[in-house]
Amino acid sequence: MGPVTVARLDARFAALKTEGRAGLVTFVTSGDPDPATSQAILDGLPAAGADVIELGMPFTDPMADGPAIQAASLRALKAGQTVVKTLDMVRAFRAKDADTPIVLMGYYNPIYSYGRDRFLADAVEAGVDGLIVVDLPPEEDAELCLPAMDAGLAFIRLATPTTDEKRLPVVLANTSGFVYYVSIAGVTGTATPDPERVAQAVAGIKAHTRLPVAVGFGVKTPEQAAAFARTADAVVVGSALVAAVANTLDDDGRATDATTHAVIDLVKDLANGIQSARSGAAA
Repeated sequence: MGPVTVARLDARFAALKTEGRAGLVTFVTSGDPDPATSQAILDGLPAAGADVIELGMPFTDPMADGPAIQAASLRALKAGQTVVKTLDMVRAFRAKDADTPIVLMGYYNPIYSYGRDRFLADAVEAGVDGLIVVDLPPEEDAELCLPAMDAGLAFIRLATPTTDEKRLPVVLANTSGFVYYVSIAGVTGTATPDPERVAQAVAGIKAHTRLPVAVGFGVKTPEQAAAFARTADAVVVGSALVAAVANTLDDDGRATDATTHAVIDLVKDLANGIQSARSGAAA
């Protein structure tokens, strides 16, 4: 297997460690609520304080996602979003930003339908840095994980509260970029995680890997982000940003003048929360 090149991700987490702070990983659904608004949101995230961007690939059956992200996927699909258009969004972003890592997050079905090898080649060419594919377990690494790493993409794996000591090494075996710790049992955005339990879990994962650990699922406020930033290398916020889109749409589900601003303003607040927790969390 060839070397996996995760230069942008590695560089970003190294910079965060030098700064002595956790990173902010923002999740938005590509194409939600429409292509132009979605591109404007994506392009505005780094200046607002996003250190890493997860870009959701909409899918009709997002089984790991809660109501907010499910609704975002359906809005995006209704607006005509496709894998091709998602990759085009990354290309447009890369024309302005060569440094901020972008990770595509989603499910295997759209990738399989697109054609695995074609998808990997096009993703690398577009400027994608990694993948999170939530419905492919480590037992299926030959299907996508190993080819993705061969192509130069990080393959980021989820660890959960139900991942025990025996399972963890299996989960981590071919993981690269960072480890995404799911802080609650269940789907995205539906419960509030307990900072003490999360801290213990992060310490447990770090005993098995040198990769950075990002904590997500259920983080909605700057205060929550700050709490997790004290122990994790990064904090992931998704459902709250997607809800900010939904809350600003008009009665016909279309974007308003407030839509992009609402997401960007929330990212700024979250980034400030994480900055306030500057305690050498990433050291």
